[in-house]
Amino acid sequence: MEIVAKIVRIKDTQEVGQNAFKIRNVHVVTEEQYSQTLEVQFVQDKTAELDSYKAGDKVRIQINLKGKEVTKDNGDIAVYNTVAGWKIEKLAQ
Repeated sequence: MEIVAKIVRIKDTQEVGQNAFKIRNVHVVTEEQYSQTLEVQFVQDKTAELDSYKAGDKVRIQINLKGKEVTKDNGDIAVYNTVAGWKIEKLAQ
């Protein structure tokens, strides 16, 4: 899947867990009739893909949708979704 959008902000890389797993999020707004604001997550070596981009850049991002089901302490089941980016390219403005 892919999305075409304009970058709003690029967050700093975070290292989480004992193995210092790298996560970096980018916030984008799609340019369709009903625009959507999305957070796309890049991980590990893909976090560096965002180094050459800035707010305002129009981009095409290749993504995968990921989801995880979690049973809460009270027995309720929740599903958490992530928009996972794995490739990004700058488009002409």
